[in-house]
Amino acid sequence: MPSNQTPLGALPARFRRQRVLIVGCGDVGLRTAGQLGAPQSQRVRLMALTSSPDRVRLLRACGITPLLGNLDDPASIQRLAGIAHRVIHLAPPPTDRAGASERDPRSLALVRALRLRTPPLALVYGSTTGVYGDCGGQRVDETRTVNPHTPRAQRRVDAENLMRFLGRSGVRVSVLRIPGIYAADREGGTPRERLLKGTPVLAAKDDVYTNHIHANDLARACAAALWRGKPQRVVNVTDDTDLKMGDYFDLAASLFGLPKPPRLPRDQASSALPLMLLSFMSESRRLDNTRMKQELRLKLRYPHVRDGLSPQGQLI
Repeated sequence: MPSNQTPLGALPARFRRQRVLIVGCGDVGLRTAGQLGAPQSQRVRLMALTSSPDRVRLLRACGITPLLGNLDDPASIQRLAGIAHRVIHLAPPPTDRAGASERDPRSLALVRALRLRTPPLALVYGSTTGVYGDCGGQRVDETRTVNPHTPRAQRRVDAENLMRFLGRSGVRVSVLRIPGIYAADREGGTPRERLLKGTPVLAAKDDVYTNHIHANDLARACAAALWRGKPQRVVNVTDDTDLKMGDYFDLAASLFGLPKPPRLPRDQASSALPLMLLSFMSESRRLDNTRMKQELRLKLRYPHVRDGLSPQGQLI
């Protein structure tokens, strides 16, 4: 299409900056903003939806234009219609609570707002690998049928379906399925506190495979998907680590110079550990990241959790 027939191409170069909206601009959102803002600052204007006036100053200090609104109040986010060329949606669904359903009303409110006017060119949604459910330790790629076992994973499936619905409007939607996120400079981003508490892990015969991604690599994946993601595509965003959960904590203990956690058989763990922790210990899968590397052309800076947890890796 000739440049004079496109909204951006018809404008002088100084007005062609892509407006990128981040919904759910927490730790990963801020890291993603750093990826987008530094090398591409001449062609990207960053905005972020926030429900907290207290975060306005922080967002502005990061070069991000804050937009006050709340996904739990659909009327407050109607101003998002037509405001951005590209959207990164990292806001989680509501947490488990009495009366909570399997739907994600926050994603529904966002989709409805974006459809009020010209929808964005591209949208990246940060989902979870929990949508796969328990896979018995099998290797899992993006073609596997989802089988969520928990209400929070079911809400993520609902959000994914809403994003695909938005894709019918011509939006290039990328769904990133994300495992455990870690980083030394992220609150609760390493196993150190859990190791200091001596929280048990499962005995080897009962243990499950676990998957991870460093927060900085995840931010780079979000930025890459915004520009390189294929239409209506699901991508596993995970590193190359192939470890069971207990071995992961043993490795972390060795790197931190702490005692390894005690091991318990599953029947004892069920009475000794919180339900939330047990839910993570009931699902086992090994994620395939070929699509991430080939389609997003992402070269991991932290290919193994050892790289991100070691003192040397934390300085990168």
